[in-house]
Amino acid sequence: MSGSDVTGIAGDQLRTIVERIEHIDEEIKELNEAKKEIFLEAKGNGFDVKILREVIRIRKQDQKERDERETLLDIYLAAITNAAVPSAGSAKKKAA
Repeated sequence: MSGSDVTGIAGDQLRTIVERIEHIDEEIKELNEAKKEIFLEAKGNGFDVKILREVIRIRKQDQKERDERETLLDIYLAAITNAAVPSAGSAKKKAA
């Protein structure tokens, strides 16, 4: 067994894999910092960052999925609104 082969694991190959992952982690960190700066710029220009994040999330969705979600949201909101407003018949029963 060679010095670079410990219990069947090729040390050089493993080190290369670990270093590649570490490099990608560093790139992700840099990209996240750049993204943070863009959001700060947007906020400085008067944009609502919370809404901006929602717009980005929505744009990632498939159009059909977005339409279905918006339809369900409208249905749920209408159901809540209708449940919150008592009908004329139930108001008369309470008065009696």
